[in-house]
Amino acid sequence: MAEETEHGPVGGLLPFGVIDVAGPSMRPTLHDGDQVVVRYGGRIRPGAVVVCRHPLRQDLLVVKRAVERRRGGWWLLSDNPLVTTDSREFGVVPDDLVLGRVLLRFWPRPRVLGAR
Repeated sequence: MAEETEHGPVGGLLPFGVIDVAGPSMRPTLHDGDQVVVRYGGRIRPGAVVVCRHPLRQDLLVVKRAVERRRGGWWLLSDNPLVTTDSREFGVVPDDLVLGRVLLRFWPRPRVLGAR
């Protein structure tokens, strides 16, 4: 269930990184093979696309939509309604596992991603 893989170190000197998107969970917003820029430690608001560590497999990074702040963390959902590997499966994601906000897709077609 490798959703996304990291390209650079999390928590390096710069608060930005590149993520390769793998899998269909964020369609139509993001597609398999897209590359996105992440702002680690960026402020999270409802509607933002975020990168987090999977609560049950913390070695796996996933990209999801932050729907709402709940007690204990964030409720995160896939944009693709057919993919339920999100908070419907693993529950609220603790704040310390939400690493940052996806700012833009730069490959293959540049596009700024904002909150819905």
